[in-house]
Amino acid sequence: MLLALLVSGLVVALVVIGLFVFGLRRRLIQRSGGTFDCSLRWGVSEEPDISGKGWVYGVARYSGDRIEWFRVFSYSPRPRRLLERASIEVVARRAPEGEEELALLSDAVVLCCLHRGTRLELAMSEDALTGFLAWLEAAPPGQRVNVA
Repeated sequence: MLLALLVSGLVVALVVIGLFVFGLRRRLIQRSGGTFDCSLRWGVSEEPDISGKGWVYGVARYSGDRIEWFRVFSYSPRPRRLLERASIEVVARRAPEGEEELALLSDAVVLCCLHRGTRLELAMSEDALTGFLAWLEAAPPGQRVNVA
């Protein structure tokens, strides 16, 4: 009986510590400012996929001439993807369709992009989209920027 209580207490303590570290990571990512909620689907085909599969919820952070994208449900302090402003080409934008509406946040807009030849989709709120497109258009002179 004592061993079961000890093991249960240890499991609860580990869960609490894990949640604390999870929250601390999110706080450290957002500390420098310039963050927004952004779901990502990497390596999509040219035909629209409305199944809702492949979307990963994340947080994006502006960092100079690139965006650092972090998975929300991860303990890694490093960004999962780096998107350089000069390499991002916006192809189209659309509203979520079909099962995507369940996989994404309620007010999301899907932005179809190319990054170094890889097709990807970003889903973010209208406000975040406005800021993202303004950031793309604010590229230094001489950089090629394509905003659809």
